[in-house]
Amino acid sequence: MTASAAKDPRQALGRNPDRLTLEERMALAGKFIALEIYTPETLPLRRIEAIGNSMEECVKMLQSRGLNPRQFEFSMISWPY
Repeated sequence: MTASAAKDPRQALGRNPDRLTLEERMALAGKFIALEIYTPETLPLRRIEAIGNSMEECVKMLQSRGLNPRQFEFSMISWPY
């Protein structure tokens, strides 16, 4: 993802939130993300599956992708410092 993350945060979908660059974290700070909940049966990869300004936006994005929002945890991307 490049500096255009502020214009199109969806570019972060499929990425591990721990691998975002400083520039990306600053552009996405304050946004909510959805990560699949860990269970021993699934062992999901830590990937951003939805991103939005609120949890509701994340839920809508997950539903539009055919994913069950109950299988995801939501957190806010914080400022890097």
